[in-house]
Amino acid sequence: METSELLKQVRRIEIKTRGLSNNIFAGQYHSAFKGRGMAFAEVREYQYGDDVRDIDWNVTARFHRPYVKVFEEERELTVMLLIDVSSSLNFGTRKQTKNAMATEIAATLAFSAMQNNDKIGVLFFSDRIEKYIPPKKGRKHILYIIREMLAYDSDEQQTDSKESRKGTDVGVALEYLGRMQKRRCTAFVISDFYDRKDFEKPLQICTSKHDIMGIQLYDSILKALPDVGILRIHDAETGYEQYIDTSSKALRRAHSQYWQERKEKLKDTFQKNSVDYVSIATNEDYVKYLQQMFARR
Repeated sequence: METSELLKQVRRIEIKTRGLSNNIFAGQYHSAFKGRGMAFAEVREYQYGDDVRDIDWNVTARFHRPYVKVFEEERELTVMLLIDVSSSLNFGTRKQTKNAMATEIAATLAFSAMQNNDKIGVLFFSDRIEKYIPPKKGRKHILYIIREMLAYDSDEQQTDSKESRKGTDVGVALEYLGRMQKRRCTAFVISDFYDRKDFEKPLQICTSKHDIMGIQLYDSILKALPDVGILRIHDAETGYEQYIDTSSKALRRAHSQYWQERKEKLKDTFQKNSVDYVSIATNEDYVKYLQQMFARR
């Protein structure tokens, strides 16, 4: 992708997602994600109804009248985005690809964090750690994150060699987060969770230290195969190809059952570990689902 085209896309995503974070998520984000605790702000004269336990006796003795300590919520958080950039994210038959939606969701969350003066960091992963961007504040940092993801997606789509195929390993990302982020953080795992490994153990360890949320992205064709006759299917992560007859009711039923079983297993994994989770199709409005997730907290 040419630099000028990349910058145009970055700007387009900024306008859309920053508007969403300003108009929709500002209050919900603040309410959903609490700060680390209460921090001392100032002292002021005692007023009727104040808790006597908050009296600052040193200041009171100095001025010969009662003063109390005032505390406020220590708001600053560290937000980490664990973004799946495996080959399966390039897929999309409806409104957009999964990686395009992942970019928009990540940008919306990042601008919401920026409004609340939170740090934002990113971990790109596939079946290995692709790139780690340490948490920082500010608009320039968020635009850098968006630019990196767009450039990464563009490079992936232009190559189709065996070496370019990347699988999904959520456990690797969670383990890396645990090593790199010593202080408690809020982490969003944005993925299709097309993971052939069981990542429940790394999830258990990570949730004991951090506040984890899962955002599953999927294409609606994976939920229900259309009846379009003979169809060639291609696994972007392994390169495996085969032809299937979608006119077969038994095949479509088996496919839907397989999808439902995978989704229920993922849901069960998250619920057992007290992880908030949403599942969003690429042709759906992700704003609604993010709002629902925030409201449950």
